[in-house]
Amino acid sequence: MATREEVAQIFPAMCQRFIPSKAEGLNATIQFNLSGDNGGLYWLKIENGSCQAGEGQAENPKMTLKAAAEDWHAVSTGKMNAMQAFMSGKLKIEGDMGLAMKMQTIFAQ
Repeated sequence: MATREEVAQIFPAMCQRFIPSKAEGLNATIQFNLSGDNGGLYWLKIENGSCQAGEGQAENPKMTLKAAAEDWHAVSTGKMNAMQAFMSGKLKIEGDMGLAMKMQTIFAQ
């Protein structure tokens, strides 16, 4: 099971894997609502070719991803396929579905 610290580290790590050229013209905030023992609220803000990560409720997110912290940790570490997780209901997306699809290309694996 992923620890709270391991879950929290996912988001700064995503910013390190951010590919600005793939996110040209994208200005969006993504909210992550992770449930379970080591869950919490996290966000990524993509703006002007940069990525910032933070904890808590984001203002006006363009998309919200809901998942168990354990499932999102598995997806973000490559142990679970994001599309399969979505199709099986382990990941739920609210808001901009196009942005959810784009996440696969704007962050290096």
